[in-house]
Amino acid sequence: MKKITLCLMLFGAMYSINAQKINLGKAAGMVSNGAKALTFTNEDAVKLSKESVDWMDKNNAVAGPKDPYTVRLNKLFGKHKSQDGMNLNYKVYKVKDINAFACADGSVRVFSSLMDIMTDNELLAVIGHEIGHVKNQDTKDAMKSAYLKAAALDAASSASSAVATLNESQVGKMANAFLDASHSKKQESEADTYSYDFMKANKYDVVGAYTAFKKLALLSEGSTQSNFEKMFNSHPDSNKRAESIKKRAEKDGLWKDPGTVTLPTAKLTK
Repeated sequence: MKKITLCLMLFGAMYSINAQKINLGKAAGMVSNGAKALTFTNEDAVKLSKESVDWMDKNNAVAGPKDPYTVRLNKLFGKHKSQDGMNLNYKVYKVKDINAFACADGSVRVFSSLMDIMTDNELLAVIGHEIGHVKNQDTKDAMKSAYLKAAALDAASSASSAVATLNESQVGKMANAFLDASHSKKQESEADTYSYDFMKANKYDVVGAYTAFKKLALLSEGSTQSNFEKMFNSHPDSNKRAESIKKRAEKDGLWKDPGTVTLPTAKLTK
């Protein structure tokens, strides 16, 4: 398995099956004093995001156009390639980590193992959340930090205000540096809201957002540690976020009790 990295991690968390851990590498040290001279624009974030995603696509197993995972994703999101003023592109990484991410250039990548445990409505909610991060431009600061780490810049060496061109090795380091990205509770809440509104506006079942969070909560519980490893302890509480979705759905008259949410024992196709 080649390296793989995450731009904006699925609902603030990433889980890895013990049988196949992904080598995430280590980002360079923190930048001293923030390289204040650098002018970093949204256009820079888009350009560097595309370079990072191109690197990841080359270094990981991508499902082909006729692969069942690709067929399913296209069926779900084919009509959303132009969404809310954004041009989006979707691919599936055939890896055992459970995740999805989105980047400033509109790239959305979904992991096959996530698709194995999520229903169509849950996937719609997950990717809607990631699209929300793109729409809200949450990637800009994370990309700037990753760029500075990859270029080994600090305040003393950042006299230039322009973004330099990175070599392939640096692009790989920049991609992996996205692992350091974290988002505020406000950013996560806004992405949750975007996801719910996306579901509601397109007449999808908003309860899918609730059950997706409940499944993520199950993945992080001790009873599931034989199959899943909780990678981060600081991500927002999934149960609380599920309850927030429930309250809003009840207010909108869209709540339908899904019953007890469990992790599937077989791959889901819908």
